[in-house]
Amino acid sequence: MRAGSVNSSSGGRAFPTRHPRRKSAAVRRKVQNPSGMATSPKIPAGYADVLARIARAAQAAGRDPRAVALVAVSKQQPWEAVAPVLAAGCRTFGENRVQEAMARWEGRAEGLTLHLIGPLQSNKAREAVAFFDVIETLDREKLAVALAAEIQRQGRTPRLYVQVNTGEEPQKAGVAPPEADAFIAACRETHGLAIEGLMCIPPAEEPPGPHFALLAAIAARNGLSRLSMGMSGDFETAIRFGATSVRVGSAVFGDRHAH
Repeated sequence: MRAGSVNSSSGGRAFPTRHPRRKSAAVRRKVQNPSGMATSPKIPAGYADVLARIARAAQAAGRDPRAVALVAVSKQQPWEAVAPVLAAGCRTFGENRVQEAMARWEGRAEGLTLHLIGPLQSNKAREAVAFFDVIETLDREKLAVALAAEIQRQGRTPRLYVQVNTGEEPQKAGVAPPEADAFIAACRETHGLAIEGLMCIPPAEEPPGPHFALLAAIAARNGLSRLSMGMSGDFETAIRFGATSVRVGSAVFGDRHAH
């Protein structure tokens, strides 16, 4: 499966064919605009703005905007905030917790690409492998063992990213940069895991650019082409440093609403 790009194209499960009941001529006229073309769902302002900013940042960096995927971070957002973005064409969403994601997307996930972007406990590996298309937070040996076992058992292979704690912050998950090369090698050679890319969350109080550059350097020397980096406050900088996906929540949906 492919993550959704700036033009909201995305791989994923095919949408089921639906056959809506035929509307009367009067009703059909109401859903036509003056030009006679059917109206499209209104695109939420935040979503439209983020897509435009991604495109501008990519162009400014000399990159193809289609090479940068938007992962809309729907964690802790009420469905009434998520639904309009989904209706507007977004097909790639990020979630922090397995249970929360399953509650939100069960029965709604056809055609979508779902990313797990929060820390994953090894005892949740079974559910994560079964439900998510991309797991971005592989960061320790015990979790690598659990994911390898579930991938083998289920015959399902979510795309895997190693999370790197570029700031070596004790409160954050992620492999320390000096240990990243050895951990990536162990995932591949010992556990048979296909690592697709790297993810990071820079320290909030530091300029993000050096952290993005560090992640890109680790990826390059390990032959990895995918970089998940950049959030609402710094995704344009991340694109300049080579991000192939950006995880944007509040700029798309507005302020988060815990529930």
